[in-house]
Amino acid sequence: MTEQKKLQHPLKNRHIQMIALGGVIGTGLFFGAAKSIQSTGPSIILSYILGGLVIYIIMRALGEMTVHHPSSGSFSDYANRYINSYAGFIAGWTAWFEYTVVCMVELTAVTFFLDYWIPGLPHWLVCLGLLLIFTMVQLISVRLFGEFEFWFAGIKIAAIILMLFFSAYLVTFNPHIHAGTITSLHSYASLDVFFASGTKGFLFSLAIVIFSFGGTEFVSIAAGEAENPRKSIPQAISGVIVRIILFYILTIFAIICLYPFNKLNANVSPFVDVFKEIGINQAANVMNAVAITAALSAFNSCMYAASRILFSLSEQGSAPKRLAKLNKINIPSRALLFTSFCILISVIVNYAFPEKAIMYLLTIATCAILTCWFLILLTQVYFRKKVALEKISYRLILYPFSNIFAMCFLIMVMFIMLWMDDMRASVIVTPIWIFALSIFYAFNKKIKSKANG
Repeated sequence: MTEQKKLQHPLKNRHIQMIALGGVIGTGLFFGAAKSIQSTGPSIILSYILGGLVIYIIMRALGEMTVHHPSSGSFSDYANRYINSYAGFIAGWTAWFEYTVVCMVELTAVTFFLDYWIPGLPHWLVCLGLLLIFTMVQLISVRLFGEFEFWFAGIKIAAIILMLFFSAYLVTFNPHIHAGTITSLHSYASLDVFFASGTKGFLFSLAIVIFSFGGTEFVSIAAGEAENPRKSIPQAISGVIVRIILFYILTIFAIICLYPFNKLNANVSPFVDVFKEIGINQAANVMNAVAITAALSAFNSCMYAASRILFSLSEQGSAPKRLAKLNKINIPSRALLFTSFCILISVIVNYAFPEKAIMYLLTIATCAILTCWFLILLTQVYFRKKVALEKISYRLILYPFSNIFAMCFLIMVMFIMLWMDDMRASVIVTPIWIFALSIFYAFNKKIKSKANG
């Protein structure tokens, strides 16, 4: 039986659309944005526009393959199918690694958000407790996961929209904030202020932006358990533009309108910090609750994605066959439990480095995201070579120029991270990771060859 026949198909179109729109909005926006705004200034908006264009190209490229052949293994399955088994092996394990590390980042972010209310709370203990709770939720039902994400994503979307309206009201009608804002906005016209930290600060922000958009490709993984993926996936990908404009560009603009960007506290959510500093503590508390909800929602989505990728790898023979076992309600419980066990590393990291854990994990996750996105674009090139154009109902616009542009952008960001002192070590880990996977692949291939004959 095929992977899709074994897995459940309870995710309805509304689940897919809401997951695509807000399911993976988490730490990148609600936490990482503070550091990027502080170090970059108003030009961070330009970074999000540029990054948004690239992720839209990547999603359209992935959408081509997903609509043609829906799979919960997503692009690792496509790399295996259209390039070779080695590419599928590298893509699959790197994607699993990406989502697993992002889970660690999201859990760690929750601990920082809770510090706003309960200072001194042991970060490692919070991570452990939340990990156990969400593992149990995902073991119960895929439909429960879909409903959970539907409402969590809905809360995030509603909160961001309300925040935008409230910010517009404050800027327009509040005399105190209005006066300060007009002066600030006029000053942003100066290149020295717009690019507050110069070229280096702007380039640094691109790495944070990449992490913010990380996980957008998750919707293609959910396609394997969607009722009608050929209808829901194109709709979801089209919604990426709305997500980029509404949830990133407008919200960042609102923040720099309300409060001087260079005074933001990088250790709390910028949404919380802004409302606290302008004296609206009730709004700050509400936004902190939303930030926690956002991080937990993103964590839940990424854990789901990681377990399904691992299940697919096992089905392909790229991971131990035991991990492909489904429980009585057709959930890949062993893949989920193995992933959950690996996320326990976040507990250790938070115990050993409570203050620096999130930056360590964030930069590692960003490198994994860059690698995965590059492999998606590369796989699409092979897909176009092997599938007749008339059979591709959903296509990437301006191919191959858009594909080449996105590839060059990703390579540029990787070199930028290599240039940055705080990120260099994570970039160096990337080829080591691929080398280790290559050895694992050769060993795995040798074992399968012996078993077959």
